[in-house]
Amino acid sequence: MHAIDFQTEPSRYRHWRIEPEGDVAYLIMDVDQAGGLFDGYELKLNSYDLGVDIELNDAVQRLRFEHPEVRCVVIKSGKDNVFCAGANIRMLGKSTHAQKVNFCKFTNETRFAIEDASENSKQTYLCAINGNAAGGGYELALAADHIMLVDDRRSAVALPETPLLAVLPGTGGLTRVTDKRKVRRDRADVFCSIEEGIRGTKAVEWRLVDEVVPNSKWKDAVAARAHEMAARSDRPKNAKGIALTALDRKIDGDRVAYSHVDVEIDRARGLASVTVRGPSQPAPASIEAAHALGAKFWPLTVARELEDSILHLRANEQSIGVLLLRTEGDTKGVLDHDDFLAKTNGDWLMREIRHYLKRVLKRVDVTPRSIIALIEPGSCFAGTLAELAFAADRSLMLVGTRAGDNRPPAAITLGEANFGWYPMGNGLTRLQSRFLGEPEQVGHVKEKSGQAIEGEAAADLGLVTLAYEDFDWNDELRVMLEERASFSPDAMTGMEANLRFAGPETMETKIFGRLTAWQNWIFQRPNAIGEQGALKLYGSGVSPTFNKERV
Repeated sequence: MHAIDFQTEPSRYRHWRIEPEGDVAYLIMDVDQAGGLFDGYELKLNSYDLGVDIELNDAVQRLRFEHPEVRCVVIKSGKDNVFCAGANIRMLGKSTHAQKVNFCKFTNETRFAIEDASENSKQTYLCAINGNAAGGGYELALAADHIMLVDDRRSAVALPETPLLAVLPGTGGLTRVTDKRKVRRDRADVFCSIEEGIRGTKAVEWRLVDEVVPNSKWKDAVAARAHEMAARSDRPKNAKGIALTALDRKIDGDRVAYSHVDVEIDRARGLASVTVRGPSQPAPASIEAAHALGAKFWPLTVARELEDSILHLRANEQSIGVLLLRTEGDTKGVLDHDDFLAKTNGDWLMREIRHYLKRVLKRVDVTPRSIIALIEPGSCFAGTLAELAFAADRSLMLVGTRAGDNRPPAAITLGEANFGWYPMGNGLTRLQSRFLGEPEQVGHVKEKSGQAIEGEAAADLGLVTLAYEDFDWNDELRVMLEERASFSPDAMTGMEANLRFAGPETMETKIFGRLTAWQNWIFQRPNAIGEQGALKLYGSGVSPTFNKERV
């Protein structure tokens, strides 16, 4: 099977179109039936696979960065009388378990990016449903701020996964229905148990959509609502966007090299080292200079490269169980760029970059790998890059320097970025999550902001797991990695996912938690994927045979 590439751009799209019209942009889903990412299925009725979602993710990013003038995005179908039939069932039936779960995870992350755009970039989303929105099609609509449904006696919204496929709406449908749209539990139970869905005024009464509009008034009503939503945004009217140019990436065997990120894969040990380099140029002197750098501005460059490397490892290197996170470069350069982002936070582009970094770090949080941060001489775990150490399951720091190495001692340096810029899915910062049992410690470590905290001092403050002298480093690291490799990958995924999100439950942690546990489990059950299971027999005319035992 060929490697999955998450990089694309509008001239290569096969399934989506972006049509800006002043302060409103239309994001049109018009899926190429023959354009599946893999062979063996057709994407009928605007159904989708990972390839469709890769384009959607790219479009959402480009709308934020390349179209600052757009204040409202309308998602609509480019086909008559059908909105979206959801995830392609033939594709799901042919996919491996890992492919199904990774597909659901990436799709969820894209839905959250849409919600993040509405909440934090004031580029609000409206979904205009003409025709049936079933399963993942309705889940796409659920990500929008406002849902409109044409009232033509045919168009409906539905989550038919349980009655049709013996699985769950895998991109957060159940949770968004109850937690976001606040649909009453008994009504949600009915809604999720019927194939045909709900239409018309009943869909509004049950809060499944926000309004229904007669077909005769549809186009004008959608445009009017979009402009009304756009008027409430603070996005700049006359700003010029920046182009998200192609990444500088080379894949050579077991090495993936970018301008500021390198990935080295050690297949024998089942691990990959991901090294993030600090800025090679000083922070810009002005906002204008930062805009002129465009996609070459270091915080944006490093966010894009780190995201692509994480997605590549997730999709294409599933037997690699451990990620070693390293950094190298000038600590001051990292902090200077953070300071620049702080001083210019009123600028639309700087705001976008900070939220993008937040989303990339969230991708790290939900990546099913054992993540170990190695803080060594010459590293630059400072400010924004220190978040990588706090995202890790464990962090090891070398005490002092190595013989013959004239680079600065291993250290971790806190900055403003570590105290609110990058909340996790639970709504807390990584330091707040780390010190959930001793919240006063967050204030104590904040007093050390700007100071290079080395070795044993970092361990005493709780900022790293362990600090080792040089003579112990290699042996301790080897033993830890060998132990990690000896454990069941399934158990490790479950353990890590449970431990990473301490504290409050949010819609985001619920969705990813349920995906990791319940959907993951249901996807493997014979009632779904067995020879007599619903996913295998869908469309055959033969009813599935279910094992009736409740577990």
